[in-house]
Amino acid sequence: MGFKPMIFANRTAVIATMHGKEKVIAPILRQEFGISAIVSPNLNTDQFGTFTRDLNRTGTQIEAARFKAEAALLLADQSLAISSEGSFFPHPLLGIPCDREIVMLLDRANDLEIVGEEMSVTTNFDCKLVKNWQEIEKFAQKVGFPDHGLVAIAPNGIITKGITSVTELSEIVERTFAMFPSEVLRLETDMRAFYNPTRMINIEKATLNLVNKMHSLCPQCHTPGFAITEYKSGLRCSLCGSPTELTRAAVYRCQKCDFRQEVAFPNDAEAADPQYCSYCNP
Repeated sequence: MGFKPMIFANRTAVIATMHGKEKVIAPILRQEFGISAIVSPNLNTDQFGTFTRDLNRTGTQIEAARFKAEAALLLADQSLAISSEGSFFPHPLLGIPCDREIVMLLDRANDLEIVGEEMSVTTNFDCKLVKNWQEIEKFAQKVGFPDHGLVAIAPNGIITKGITSVTELSEIVERTFAMFPSEVLRLETDMRAFYNPTRMINIEKATLNLVNKMHSLCPQCHTPGFAITEYKSGLRCSLCGSPTELTRAAVYRCQKCDFRQEVAFPNDAEAADPQYCSYCNP
């Protein structure tokens, strides 16, 4: 008979986090499916990588999220886990900082893995080498301090995370410059979720995307997670009709029965603006 739409209803999910992500993830799961969320006990998610490069990320972004979810399931003795992983990099087109957040559902009872995603240029991700208080104040104001935390890295490599007050920042700066008067201090935004409200908003959006995919059922076997796995380019120019690099169709695929469905014009555009045409605008 296949899977029913509400296979997630009223279950308990363990959230693999030590950085407060449950605050935005849990309410959405509870509202949509009646899922009761618990935080994974004794799980050190930093072992899978840190933003301050103490430890490099384990595998790809998807793999790191999967490792977290699997570890959470082992520790909590549950069958449903939620994990999250963020990545920051220059936007491929705009060149400005970009935040890609994924929120993964791992369901061992039904052998399912569903990934929600949000890619946003709304981020304060930044760093700067500073040598005086004026530069420090300017950077701190730019990145939303103290509502957003800071990380300070001294010339000797000592890292101080979670700086959220002017007093604390001032003490660190004074101590560092006293020890290294001719050196510079590296300041970074603390990208851990509970020190970064802007990132937390993007995690919430990724969770909403996950929920949409959990509701999306395969037309053939009714398994949740029927989602886009491929985009096809070739949207034709509205002026000359030549194919462009813009998306013409999206391919949905079921991870259970491998049923595939191609949907034309997923971005609600049936033709491309001539500015994106290599013939009209070489």
